[in-house]
Amino acid sequence: MINLKQLEVWFVTGSQHLYGEETLKQVAEHSQIIAKSLNDASQIPVTVVFKPTVKSTEEIYAICAEANAAKNCIGIIAWMHTFSPAKMWITGLKILHKPLLHLHTQFNRDIPWGEIDMDFMNLNQSAHGDREFGFIVSRMRRNRKVVVGHWQDPEALEQINSWTRSAAGWHDWQGARFVRFGDNMRYVAVTDGDKVEAEYKFGFSVNTHGIGDLVAVINQISDAEVDKLVSEYGDSYKIANSLLKGNAQYESLRDAARIELGMKAFLEDGNYKGFSDTFEDLHGMKQLPGIASQRLMGAGYGFAGEGDWKTAALVRAMKVMGSGLPGGNSFMEDYTYHFDPSNPMVLGSHMLEICESIAKGKASCEIHPLGIGGKADPVRLVFNVASGPAINASLIDMGNRFRLLVNEVEAVDAPHDLPKLPVARVLWKPYPDMKTGCAAWILAGGAHHTGYSQNLNAEHMQDFAEMADIEFTLIGKNTNLYQFKNELRWSEAYYR
Repeated sequence: MINLKQLEVWFVTGSQHLYGEETLKQVAEHSQIIAKSLNDASQIPVTVVFKPTVKSTEEIYAICAEANAAKNCIGIIAWMHTFSPAKMWITGLKILHKPLLHLHTQFNRDIPWGEIDMDFMNLNQSAHGDREFGFIVSRMRRNRKVVVGHWQDPEALEQINSWTRSAAGWHDWQGARFVRFGDNMRYVAVTDGDKVEAEYKFGFSVNTHGIGDLVAVINQISDAEVDKLVSEYGDSYKIANSLLKGNAQYESLRDAARIELGMKAFLEDGNYKGFSDTFEDLHGMKQLPGIASQRLMGAGYGFAGEGDWKTAALVRAMKVMGSGLPGGNSFMEDYTYHFDPSNPMVLGSHMLEICESIAKGKASCEIHPLGIGGKADPVRLVFNVASGPAINASLIDMGNRFRLLVNEVEAVDAPHDLPKLPVARVLWKPYPDMKTGCAAWILAGGAHHTGYSQNLNAEHMQDFAEMADIEFTLIGKNTNLYQFKNELRWSEAYYR
C-alpha cells in the first residue's frame, strides 16, 4: 500500500498587519487548531502542516516558492481568517505550481448572539475575506477547489479528503516514468497518443523498450527465486491441478513466475511506476504476462494492455488516490454486452490482466489457451469481482486536448455461473441506464480500456482533472443525452 501520510498539505492562513498584534495572535492560534484538527481527522489521509499566517506580498510569495520546492508538499489549503487584500496574493499565485484548495470556513461555527461586537466582527471576517481571495484566484484563471462549511463539518472533511487524494495522484505523476514493452497494438487508434504533449501536460514520461531488453532480465532470474515465488502462489491462491508440482503444466507456472520476477526487477531498476505490453510483440517470451501483470498491479504498478500507456498511467494515479481505502483499482475493458431488456449489463474483463485488488474472495490460479498471440498457454488469476458502486475512467487524446471521461456504474453479481470463462470478470450496469450510458461514452470518444475503481468516485476524478487542467466529462445518474451532446459541443468551442 502507498503511504499517503508521508505527503504534506500546507495550511496557509491569510491576513494583514492592519489588525494589530493581538488579533494576529488570535488568528495564528485559531489556524493552528484548525490545521491540527484536519491533520487528526480520520477522513484525511495526508499530513496537514500548519504554516505561519501570511500578511504581505513578500510572505505570500515566499510560502508559495517554498511549497513549489518542497518535495513532499502536494498542495496548499488557503483560508482567509480576516480580510487579506488580494493584490498581495498575485505574485505568489503566479508562481504556485502545486494544487490549491480554498477552504471557505470560519473558526466559530455559530454566531454568539448575545456577545457579538465589533472586535468579534473584525477577527471573524471569512465571509468576505474569502470572497476577496476568491476574486483574485478567479481573475487569474487559476483552477482550485472551493470547500464551503465549518472545518469540523463531516461533509467538508470528505471534500477535503477527495482533494488530498487527487493531489497525491497528481504529485505521483510528476517525474514518473512508464515503460512500454513493445509498441502500440498495430492500427489501434485510441490507445495511442501524443507522448510529448503528455509529458508537458502531466509530468510523466513514456518510453519504449524492446522485448529483448526485458527477456534478458527474465533469463537472469535464478531457479531459487522462481521456487520461492511459486511457493507464494500456493499460499495465496487455489492452484489448478495441472499446475501443481509433478503435473503436466507445472513448468508453465514456473515460467510465469520467472516472467513476473523479471518484470519486477526491470521496473525497479528503471524506477518505473507502470507499464504496458502487447500480445503482438512477445519475441523471446514463452507466454503473455498474465499473473505477472495482475500481481504487479496488485503491488501498486499501473498497467494497460496493447501499448496503452495513457491507461497505464491513469491506473497508477488511481491506485495512489485510493490507497488505504476499501476496494481496489484495476485495468479494465468493456468486453461484451447482455442486452436483455429487463436486465441489461456490461461484462468487463480482459484477456488476462485484471488486478487482484478488486477480487471477490480467493482467486484461482489457472492456465488456459489464449487463442491469439501464437504463444504458450498463459497462467492467470481467475475470479469474480464484488458488487457495489464503481466508476470507469478513460484518458483520451482528442488532438487539441486531453479529456478525462468517467462513467458511474453499479457492479452486480452474475446471475449465472461462468464455468467456461477462464478470466477475471465483473458485470456492471452503467448509469443512467444501459443505452444512454453506452451512447454517451461513444459520443465522448471513450476508449475500450479504462481504469476501474471500487473506492474512488467522480469527485476524485474531477478534482484530478482540474489539477491537470484538462477537460472532465461525466456520465452519471442524471445524464441526459440531449444535454450531454450540448456539453460536448460547448467543450469543443471552449478548447478551440
